[in-house]
Amino acid sequence: MDPDWLPFHPNPAKPAFQVPAGAVDAHCHVFGPAAQFPFAPERKYTPCDAGKDRLFALREHLGFARNVIVQATCHGADNRAMADACMASKGRARGVATVRRQVTDAELTALHEAGVRGVRFNFLKRLVDFTPRDELLEIAGRIAPLGWHVVVYFEAQDLPALWDFFTAVSDNLATTVVVDHMGRPDVTKPIDGPEFGLFLQLLREHPNVWSKVSCPERLSQSGPPGYDDVVPFARRIVEDFPERVLWGTDWPHPNLKGHMPDDGKLVDLLPRIAPTPELQRKLLVDNPMRLYWPEEI
Repeated sequence: MDPDWLPFHPNPAKPAFQVPAGAVDAHCHVFGPAAQFPFAPERKYTPCDAGKDRLFALREHLGFARNVIVQATCHGADNRAMADACMASKGRARGVATVRRQVTDAELTALHEAGVRGVRFNFLKRLVDFTPRDELLEIAGRIAPLGWHVVVYFEAQDLPALWDFFTAVSDNLATTVVVDHMGRPDVTKPIDGPEFGLFLQLLREHPNVWSKVSCPERLSQSGPPGYDDVVPFARRIVEDFPERVLWGTDWPHPNLKGHMPDDGKLVDLLPRIAPTPELQRKLLVDNPMRLYWPEEI
């Protein structure tokens, strides 16, 4: 593990907020264990081991029923750890993979059978090499017959440069496009300012674009336990687009420095983000089930 990289919280609190029955932690990860699933040589960080058994134990501790396990950049396009966790979950976990254009149809089919339902593209240069735009479009076309969706990860400051591309993608793809972590807004700027306003415009004008309202620990300047500066941004998205929001712990919090959040306390933020039982059920149950387990609805 990198010496300045923090391990996950060893003893998270039991949340005071009880999530609705069937709730889904719709953004989390597994790391290794490295002895079984080595990290990618091109990784930008080396995490601690955080395997499926720890993830599933946390799920039970927090009161969730299911997980969506997102491929972490430290594993590159080697999806074995994520797929193994999905298969071990007995149907209680789905996956989001990272694939390259050389992936075969047989490999995509195997990932689908393991439980993968989406593919993730990173546009954060500090984490991975920037995804070539033609590669995204090519892969998106290949996964469409599987019914998968696309996940994109970028920072708010880069949205103006990506606007034409993302709007073309959302207009031309007959699939859902999920944006990780609200497009990482700068929460020191006004919620009604032009930067966050552009992200809201993306959601407003493109009904197939969804947002995860997760990761206050990555965005906040005020910090724990309340992450008060992030809450209004997440709540605005939940209230304006209640049918197109997801939430997740982001456990075990990849590449995080400064402080490690208590996952139980993150759960306790949920009533501030989604203040009514109806909004809570949409955020935590209805929306993730519709996207990842539609056959069970």
